[in-house]
Amino acid sequence: MAGLPPAAAAARPFMTISSGPADYRGNGCKMPSTALRALLVDDEPIARQVLRDELSAFPDVEIAGEAANGNDALREIERLRPDLVFLDLEMPGVGGFDVIGRLPEGVPPIVVIVTAYNQHAVRAFEAGALDYLLKPVSQERLEKALARVRALRGKSGEVAASLARLSDTAGPGGAPCARKVVGRVGAEYHLIDLDNVLAFQAEREIVWILTNRQRYLSTQTLRNLDERLIGTSFQRVHRNALVNVNHVRKMSPLSSQRWLLTLSNGQEFIVSKRQAHGVTQLLQW
Repeated sequence: MAGLPPAAAAARPFMTISSGPADYRGNGCKMPSTALRALLVDDEPIARQVLRDELSAFPDVEIAGEAANGNDALREIERLRPDLVFLDLEMPGVGGFDVIGRLPEGVPPIVVIVTAYNQHAVRAFEAGALDYLLKPVSQERLEKALARVRALRGKSGEVAASLARLSDTAGPGGAPCARKVVGRVGAEYHLIDLDNVLAFQAEREIVWILTNRQRYLSTQTLRNLDERLIGTSFQRVHRNALVNVNHVRKMSPLSSQRWLLTLSNGQEFIVSKRQAHGVTQLLQW
């Protein structure tokens, strides 16, 4: 991930390991100390039951709950905080891509896409999904997906990055999901709604994500963020800052070509002469 300090960089998630059902059955191996707590999300009860039956062959997977639609899925993810979500993409109303775009802020679960439509699964996988399963789900394919999940478990930075990429992907109907950005606090990586970000501020090599609640360490450089956020409400106001203009509450002139922006949390940013024209044009002042 661009801009991530070397000490925090993690291995790529897509690696091959040999773990599977045989690793946990009849070979004297101990069960994992902590099971993978999974949430099954599908509007078809039969599909959930089939997946539940297939997962029963894996002693290290615990079914934490089920959800029949996107709204219920979001509530259960907030309530249960599962390690893993098997997410159907094609649900009426709030679909799978919508769920990804509206995941609660915090340390996100690992998401495995489940779909009957190959083109949706391939697009999601290319965008950053850990893995995808085509219905009907086979035991062999499920085993491979769980191997990837186990390899990625505990690497919350990579999980958050994959979901942030997925949140940039349009859903099956063409509507864009709410976009996400990855921020770090200590050893934990959080998925943050861009609407809740007030600004990105650089201090030498470090980039901070500023929200009303707290600040997070960005996993990307300010240049990368600037490129990714083209066409959004974020505007470069200085070589060291990107500001969400939706959170600007006051704009005060300092001179004919310099402005002082006050954000909704009271924080202030000086707009450089170089960026003044773009900021005033975007704010339509």
